[in-house]
Amino acid sequence: MTSHTLSANAQHYLDLENQYGAHNYHPLPVVLEKGEGVYLYDIDGKKYFDFLSGYSAVNQGHCHPAIIKALQEQASKLTLTSRAFHNNLLGTYEKYITEYFGYDKVLPMNTGVEGGETAIKLARRWGYAVKGIAENEAKIIFADGNFWGRTLAAISSSTDPSSYKGFGPFMPGFGLVPYNDLVALEKELQDKNVAAFMVEPIQGEAGVVIPDDGYLKGVRELCTKHNVLFIADEIQTGLARTGMMLACDHEAVRPDILILGKALSGGTMPVAAILADDEIMLQIKPGEHGSTYGGNPLACAVAMKALEVLKSENMADNATKMGALLRKGIADLHSPFVTTIRGKGLLNAIVIKHDNPDASWDLCLHLKDLGLLAKPTHGDKIRFAPPLIINEQQINEAVTIIGKALEKLHIQ
Repeated sequence: MTSHTLSANAQHYLDLENQYGAHNYHPLPVVLEKGEGVYLYDIDGKKYFDFLSGYSAVNQGHCHPAIIKALQEQASKLTLTSRAFHNNLLGTYEKYITEYFGYDKVLPMNTGVEGGETAIKLARRWGYAVKGIAENEAKIIFADGNFWGRTLAAISSSTDPSSYKGFGPFMPGFGLVPYNDLVALEKELQDKNVAAFMVEPIQGEAGVVIPDDGYLKGVRELCTKHNVLFIADEIQTGLARTGMMLACDHEAVRPDILILGKALSGGTMPVAAILADDEIMLQIKPGEHGSTYGGNPLACAVAMKALEVLKSENMADNATKMGALLRKGIADLHSPFVTTIRGKGLLNAIVIKHDNPDASWDLCLHLKDLGLLAKPTHGDKIRFAPPLIINEQQINEAVTIIGKALEKLHIQ
């Protein structure tokens, strides 16, 4: 391992976390205290490009002024009523987001993984009430390599041992098919007990795995043909990240159930949403699903503003242009250690090949030292996903940093 010194100030905070916190994460050794736009600042005042964006939760940039203003104004008036009562923002938000994405209804939740759980519950209920599946026989199909959280249901669909090993028994009624394989999918969908297929349009945590052109269109056609719901997990790929408002928009397909999260609040608080039409959504009746914080007034105010600035500031278009510039810039470095550059919009990843098995981690440490924050995933892959407000000059500066960091791998 390469040695990267920390200030005594930073080490103090790392020691606190190590002593008093659960050891369920392995963060990069940096202690942050401020964010602004595409930048983060550590407790010693050093500035960094943020090339993870809170796993795409900060698409609009850190502390976007309009979103923070909406947050502050609503926080001073009313934050939570629970769903035991009505409030003056929930219906307004529900109208706004359903018209924004073109669905009849929305069910608000908090976290992305709650969104996935809600979508599965909806699909099972629809399977029994509408498709006619026998009680307790419904199946949900997932793609190999999926990631939608770490609840017991989410890890029951996982093919990653680090997610599921030692946590069984697992949720019944889940099946797996290879990602980007329509033949295998159709074989599974012929089972009359299948209620839904849940898939990421681009697999984020797996390392920005992009399917063949036509895959999503094929998924839509097969689900329609076999009377199966198409659930799109757009928690990471949605909200302008890939260059369109939804990654499904690249193939003009409309999922039956759409799951959103992360950037739905611009990175200010947990907000998630599940959108569907009446035939699906109205199968759940009062008392059958809910959340104390789901649809709280603060979340409603923030989410409307977060969605508004995505459009008003043309962030999808900027993601397309800056993503192309980033991928070209990295390719032009001609690094022998970068075997693959892939991405769509500003959801990108590189694959590192090096004799040192820790090279991806070490590269991220070099990047940190040079003023850019990124994190490896699945060993040899590094995501590059800056906020969607990044400009050409900043992309060029970041590419220069990436080039210098890659050079440092030569001497390992």
